[in-house]
Amino acid sequence: MKSQEEERMEAIRSQVEESMLVKRRLSEDESMMRKIAEAAGKCVEAYRNGRKTMWAGNGGSAADAQHLAGEMVSRFLFDRPGLPSIALTTDTSILTAIGNDYGYERLFARQVEAQGEAGDVFIGISTSGNSRNLVEALQSCREKGITTVALTGKKACKMDEWDIVIKVPSEETPRIQECQTLIGHILCGIVEEELFGGKK
Repeated sequence: MKSQEEERMEAIRSQVEESMLVKRRLSEDESMMRKIAEAAGKCVEAYRNGRKTMWAGNGGSAADAQHLAGEMVSRFLFDRPGLPSIALTTDTSILTAIGNDYGYERLFARQVEAQGEAGDVFIGISTSGNSRNLVEALQSCREKGITTVALTGKKACKMDEWDIVIKVPSEETPRIQECQTLIGHILCGIVEEELFGGKK
């Protein structure tokens, strides 16, 4: 009979291996690799043109949005000038005003209308790809000339209509979130290197 410690070790090892497997599948998907590269290129282009990135999500994905915007504004791998990046999930007065006046589904669309500019990049993070407040932001982005990047799980979803759709090859929320953070870090790293790599 296995001890409790042995059972815990097996559970830990199993989850680590599952996470590695999802990342391996992603790395072997040439189409998704190209979409990540395309998204990174759009972010670099936006910054070179004096524009910004905007991030949004719900729950854990809201935390990811804040984390990744912070990497852009502060620093990622080395010191360099700050880059304009906004997480549309942080200002409680704005969030509650929009939720109260227009409904939770308008949470991000309204902020895009107010703060978005042509040439910006809007990155929506959702494990399901069906979050209504993200889906409704698409039209506002299109009207403003903002590139949309969707980070979703593998299932077909409503965010499949976005400009660049990066699908994590998993249907399990934790595995999707882990990979979405990796993709966000890749975007940050490429942006930083291409804009400031010679200025370390």
